[in-house]
Amino acid sequence: MKAILQRVTSASVEVGGTVVGQIGTGLLVFVGVAKGDEETDCRYLVEKLRTFRIFSDAQGKMNRSLVDIGGSVLLVSQFTLLGSTTNGRRPSFEEAASPAEAKRLYEQVAVDLRAAGTPVETGRFAAHMRVRLENDGPVTFVLDSREKLS
Repeated sequence: MKAILQRVTSASVEVGGTVVGQIGTGLLVFVGVAKGDEETDCRYLVEKLRTFRIFSDAQGKMNRSLVDIGGSVLLVSQFTLLGSTTNGRRPSFEEAASPAEAKRLYEQVAVDLRAAGTPVETGRFAAHMRVRLENDGPVTFVLDSREKLS
């Protein structure tokens, strides 16, 4: 499971001109589900998102987590994170999970975050979305559950 996380002061996602999710301070997280991903990947991602210390403390150092600041998550599915650009002029999505499996695990991440007490808004799976954000920093990180789990 791959994720791009961006520290934001605000973010929103709209589908068909209607806002379907929006947050204030927190993380905008784009999630791509790979073939072979399972619930352990979801748990890794949820724990990392909640406890990764990328928010500034009083001295301006990245010492505070999403939990510490009481922030929210805007979770957006993005299968293109699994696109391979190594051959040709078009990306290959051979590594992406099937839509049904990707949706199941993407939704599981949202459920697990909520169960842990984190406010979560989501985009709409497989929809054409417009995402707006105000990146704070800018601060952006890439997470890959396979790097930790393998």
